[in-house]
Amino acid sequence: MRSRIRTWSLIGLSLGLFLIVWSVVAVWANDNTLPTPLSVWQSLLVEFRSGELLFHLGVTLLRVFAAFLVAMIIGSAIGIWLGMQPLADRLVDPWLILLLNIPALVIIVLSYIWFGLNEAAAIGAVALNKIPNVVVTLREGARSLSSDYAEVAAVYRFGFGKRLRHVVLPQLQPFFAAATRSGIALIWKIVLIVELLGRSNGVGFQIHLYFQLFDVATILAYTLAFVAVMLLVEYFLLQPLDRHANRWRAARV
Repeated sequence: MRSRIRTWSLIGLSLGLFLIVWSVVAVWANDNTLPTPLSVWQSLLVEFRSGELLFHLGVTLLRVFAAFLVAMIIGSAIGIWLGMQPLADRLVDPWLILLLNIPALVIIVLSYIWFGLNEAAAIGAVALNKIPNVVVTLREGARSLSSDYAEVAAVYRFGFGKRLRHVVLPQLQPFFAAATRSGIALIWKIVLIVELLGRSNGVGFQIHLYFQLFDVATILAYTLAFVAVMLLVEYFLLQPLDRHANRWRAARV
């Protein structure tokens, strides 16, 4: 409990220092292109009271969640399969290298051209940008699976489901955690580009709208609001889940 209080105190101190530096620089610059934190906060309140902020945040979060779910399910299945099948890995590896090096913008534009300006194309484009990263991460995890645990499972005649739950997935948990954290960080940024290019709602759409109006304060308000939501997801969802999944390691120690 004391360590958590200390951690949150340090986080608060760091954010406070950031706001102080931002305020000093903004006042010194005295330019509309760099609004003060107070101006951004006022814009945030205006958008919140109008209902626009919550609506567009919700739409973007739904897209992030949908694309993340698709990418993790497909990428994990392919990655584990490739890690356990060397021949398939050698065959598919050039495809992975190709997808990893195609710019996200190209995939988004082609998805809209081929499938139209719709939700399926938007979510599919985001997921396709993330799937290769998930595949590579889980492939490395599958390659590092302990043969000792596999032999124990064979001795006790574990079925497929029991082997997956008690032998494979616990060993892959750190790789799932890495893929999840990097996935969310990457996906929400790509979602904003998708919304900017071809959707009529969401945080990316609003940023594009206020860019045309040259309203930097509102652009920063939407940006910081969404970053705050993702930080809450990290600290109150991902990290507790990570600690829960790793409890067996602590028990071994």
